[in-house]
Amino acid sequence: MSSPIFAAAQCAVQAGDLNGNLAMHMAFMRQAHEHGVRFLLFPELSLTGYEPSLADGLAQNIDTPLISPLRNVARETCMTTVVGLPLRLAGHEKPLIASFVLHRDGSVTAYTKQHLHVGEEQYFSAGNGGELLSIADVSIALSVCADFSRAEHPSHAAKQGAHLYATSVLIGEAGYPHDSSLLQAYAEQHGMAVLMANHGGPTGGWAAAGLSAFWDEQGHCVASTGGTGNRLLVVSKCLDRWQGFETQVSFTR
Repeated sequence: MSSPIFAAAQCAVQAGDLNGNLAMHMAFMRQAHEHGVRFLLFPELSLTGYEPSLADGLAQNIDTPLISPLRNVARETCMTTVVGLPLRLAGHEKPLIASFVLHRDGSVTAYTKQHLHVGEEQYFSAGNGGELLSIADVSIALSVCADFSRAEHPSHAAKQGAHLYATSVLIGEAGYPHDSSLLQAYAEQHGMAVLMANHGGPTGGWAAAGLSAFWDEQGHCVASTGGTGNRLLVVSKCLDRWQGFETQVSFTR
C-alpha cells in the first residue's frame, strides 16, 4: 500500500504582494492536486515574503478572509496545506511568524514559530509551536526556520511520535550547507523523515538557495529541487521505499 503523497512548494514571492502571492499559492495547490498530494508545505512567510519591516502592516487574524480562496481549494482537493503569514494574536504586542494550517474540512489552525533569529524580536513575538498533524496515520510535526536550529525542537517532535518533520524555511546560499546538514542529521538521529520547503527567490534582502529537499528516516536525501525558482518537490513511499521528483510551476503575475 502506498503512503500519502507529500510536497514542498518552493516559490519565488514578491514583497508584500498579498494578491499576487495568493494567486501563486493557488497555482501550486492546483498542480499539487494533479499529482495526488495530500500534504503541501510552503516556505516561511510565503504569502508576504520574509519582510520583517512590513509584517505589522500585513499581519492577519486567524480567521482572515484573505486566505478563504486557499481554504476552499484545500477543502475541495482534500489536501492539508501549510502557508506562511504573520499572525495577529491577542495578548501579543507584535505579530507572530505563523504557519496557517488549512485543513481538509475547511478549518484553519496555526503553528507559531517558537525560536526567533537574532533581530527578529524587533518585529515579532515568539510563539508556542503547535500540535502534531495526522495525515492518513502519518504524524507530522511542523517547524519554522530557526526552530530547527535548536536540537531540542526536532527531538521533542520525535518523542511525541512524529514520523515526518516538516520545516518551512528561508535559507540563504551561504547557510545552506550547514542547515541542510543539520536536517539530514536529525532525520538519521531520530529515525524521522524530514521535508524542507525553502524560498525560490530573493526575499527580505536574502538570496534564497532554493534546493528544497526530503530526507528519509535513515538520513538519505531522496529528492531535492535543482536550484531556485518555482518548483514543486513531490515525495511518496511505496513498499517501504521513498521516491520523489520535482516539477516546475508556471505562474505569471
